[in-house]
Amino acid sequence: MNNYEKVFKVFKSNYQLVPLEVFGTNPYKTLISTLLSSRTKEETTIKASHRLFKVAPTLSKLKNLKTKQIEKLIYPVGFYITKAKQLRTLSNQITKVPKTQRELIDLPGVGIKTANLVLNRAFKIPAIAVDTHVHKISNLLGWVKTNTPEETEKELSIVLPKKYWKDANRLFVSIGRQHTTKKSLMEFLKKENLN
Repeated sequence: MNNYEKVFKVFKSNYQLVPLEVFGTNPYKTLISTLLSSRTKEETTIKASHRLFKVAPTLSKLKNLKTKQIEKLIYPVGFYITKAKQLRTLSNQITKVPKTQRELIDLPGVGIKTANLVLNRAFKIPAIAVDTHVHKISNLLGWVKTNTPEETEKELSIVLPKKYWKDANRLFVSIGRQHTTKKSLMEFLKKENLN
């Protein structure tokens, strides 16, 4: 028997704001900040995003920047040189952020997680964005038995009722950020009678 409702209720009651949620439903800022967040601590990503958005608050303004300017603004995010090139290319490819997973994935640097996060946060389209937190916690709860976030995304889209998709990433990331070790996470789940 699944415990989805109980898990989401407990996770909501223990929720702490995830830093990148500050960009709300802005498709451009959600896409760009999520791209910058790959392999980068959220605190670094948020600072870099704010620097970039101060100079380039829209796609059209981003398009006017040179790659070196973008590099300086987003440093020290992980792979900032590559990401600056991707942002430059992306800004020349589109005039607005696409609303489909396929179109988003066709953009440089955008994978399934980023696409689903943009769909979910910016456009309120149900999608499961699976990062390491969602992957780890879903496996610990026994909802899936997978080895990679990609496998987890596929399995969760089958087993998790759609009504939970919109909250899965933000709640699981919040809990994962609060309980950074497997031991701490297991203790939390046990204390809340979730495992």
